[in-house]
Amino acid sequence: MLFPASAPVPSPVPQAEAPRDCPLCPRLVALREACRAEHPDWWNAPVPAWGDPGAWLAVVGMAPGKQGANRTGRPFTGDFAGDLLYATLLKFGLATGTYRADPSDDLTLQGALILNAVKCLPPQNKPEPAEIATCRPYFEAAMASLPTVRVLVALGAIAHAAAARALGLRPSQARFGHGSEVVAPDGRILLGTYHSSRYNQNTRRLTPPMFEAVFARAVALRDG
Repeated sequence: MLFPASAPVPSPVPQAEAPRDCPLCPRLVALREACRAEHPDWWNAPVPAWGDPGAWLAVVGMAPGKQGANRTGRPFTGDFAGDLLYATLLKFGLATGTYRADPSDDLTLQGALILNAVKCLPPQNKPEPAEIATCRPYFEAAMASLPTVRVLVALGAIAHAAAARALGLRPSQARFGHGSEVVAPDGRILLGTYHSSRYNQNTRRLTPPMFEAVFARAVALRDG
C-alpha cells in the first residue's frame, strides 16, 4: 500500500512536530534513508502525534516501530503492539470506529492522543540516550500545547522517563514499574505500564488484563 508523503493523519499539535527530513540524529537519519531506499512507499519520517487535541489522556510510546508507524505514519498502526493498544482504547470508550491497522481506517480517538518520546525509527527499536535527549524538545513542546491532558499512560521505561521529565519530575520521584503512579507538581498524573510489544505479550510479562487495568485506573482518575 502506498502511504502519502504528507502526514496520513492530522497532528493535534502541528506546531510541535519535527520536519519530515529532520537532520538532528545521524544514526536515525541513516536508517531513515536506508528504509526509504528499500521501501519507498512507506512513511519513513518522524511520526506525528495523533488523536484528540482536547484529550484528557496522553498515551506515550517510546518510538515508531519499523513495520508499524514508520511504515504507516500513524502511531502504533500496523504492528503487534497496536493491536492490544487500540483494542483497549476501544474497550474504554477512548476510540470509536474499527481498527484495521491502516491509517485510512475509520478509527478516531476520543479524549485521548498518542505521542512518542522519540519521533523516528531507531535501529533494533532501541534509541540511544543522546537521541532521546535530542528529540525531547519536540515531546515537551507537544505536552506544553496540550493543557487539557491530566493523565498520562507511559508504555515502557523510556517513555515513562520522557513523560516524567516533561512533567517536571526527577527520576527519583518517578520510578517506573507496571501499574506505577506518580503525581506531578502541577497535579497531572503519570501511570506506567509494560509496553504492549510482541515480546512482552508472548512471554506473558504483559497480559491484556494487566494492560487494561492501567487504563481502567486512568478512567477512574478522570471520573474521580
